[in-house]
Amino acid sequence: MERFKMPVAVHLLLIQDDKILLIKRFNTGYCDNMFSLPAGHVEKGENVRDAMIRETKEEINIDVSKKLKIVQVMNRKGTDQERIDYFFLAKKWEGIINNNEPNKCSLIKWVNIDKLPKNTIPYVKYAIEMYLKKEKFTMFDW
Repeated sequence: MERFKMPVAVHLLLIQDDKILLIKRFNTGYCDNMFSLPAGHVEKGENVRDAMIRETKEEINIDVSKKLKIVQVMNRKGTDQERIDYFFLAKKWEGIINNNEPNKCSLIKWVNIDKLPKNTIPYVKYAIEMYLKKEKFTMFDW
C-alpha cells in the first residue's frame, strides 16, 4: 500500500518599507494574470530553505541565503490535491531584482502590503494577511 504524499512548495515574502514584492503569473496554466509571490516546488533531495534560495535566484535574480526566516506554514487543500506551503521572509538580499522568467511572469511589482491587488491568488493573499497577524501556522480551503 502506497502512502499518501503531498507536494511541498516555498514562497517568498520579500518586504521593504511596508511594501511586498509580487509577481504576475503568465502563460503557466495556473492562476495566470493573478499576482503571487516568488515561489516554487521543493525538488527531491532538497530541503525547503535551499529550495527557496534556488527559486528566488531562478525567478528574480537575487540571493536571500543570509537573511531567510520561515514565518508561516500552510496546510492547503486545492481542487486537485492537498499541499504544504512554507512562507519565508526576507527583508535584505544581495543582487538586483530582475524578471528572469518573462515566459512565466509578466510583471514584478512592489505593492503596499496592506493593499494587495484584487487579483492576488486567494491563498497567497490569506498567507500575507496571516503573516501580518503573526500567525505561524494556517489552514486554507478546508
